[in-house]
Amino acid sequence: MDHTELVLREELCRAAQLLYQRGYVVGHDGNLSLRLGEDRILITPSGVSKGRLEPGMLVVCDLEGRVRSGERYPSSETAMHLLVYKERPDAGAVVHAHPPMATAFAIRRTPLREPYLTETVSGLGEVPVAPFAMPSTQEVPESIRPFAAHHSAVLLANHGALAWGRDLWEAFDRMETVEQTAKIYAWVQLLGGGVELTREQTQGLLDLSGRYERLAGRREPGKEDCHGRTGDPQRPPGGGGPERGPAGPAPAPQPGGVPPSDPASGHGGGHPVP
Repeated sequence: MDHTELVLREELCRAAQLLYQRGYVVGHDGNLSLRLGEDRILITPSGVSKGRLEPGMLVVCDLEGRVRSGERYPSSETAMHLLVYKERPDAGAVVHAHPPMATAFAIRRTPLREPYLTETVSGLGEVPVAPFAMPSTQEVPESIRPFAAHHSAVLLANHGALAWGRDLWEAFDRMETVEQTAKIYAWVQLLGGGVELTREQTQGLLDLSGRYERLAGRREPGKEDCHGRTGDPQRPPGGGGPERGPAGPAPAPQPGGVPPSDPASGHGGGHPVP
């Protein structure tokens, strides 16, 4: 086991413990995984609390679900994770949890669809509801197949939520955003309904997503100001050259899904590109 894998094991355990601390999982609920390379993933084991997970408990599988290393059985929902990796080559990590409010929406079969929140529009997108599938069976990956290519997260009917991202922390952040969005939507419904953003406003937020992705990365000193603009750093805001356009395609996922240009990055947030 090399140093990189050791670090990724520790990060996966940290993310699992945060899920537990936030109340998104209890008991043996939930599972997390990340890419170790083109044909291997690191995934949480079956039957272990995410609050008590240790790096040595994690299991390495190939993309066909065969165990390559580890002393425990991989998560019983491994097939669900593998479906995402196969449908989304840009996915570097997958997080499954049972956050209470999002799961309540999943039980009601109510998608998080309305464009109410700026952050949800620009960083998450619509969260559909996959039809009910018997847990730990092939029905689960098949239920999410129609949604994997064009979404960043999905509610699992009467089950929980699933989110994915280019790296572990983007997937984790999206799970948090799913739960926060569900809480706010519930309050909106309780208050009698909300006012949706217009189509023009929604498109404007989507147009900004590339800029938000760029600002979430490392800044090159002397080349960009605090707004992500290039040009003379001495010029006042608004006096520099035009802003760069939306970021181009993301680099191919590295181990753990962390883009090679920013190995310390822990946050994404761009709207998924179909």
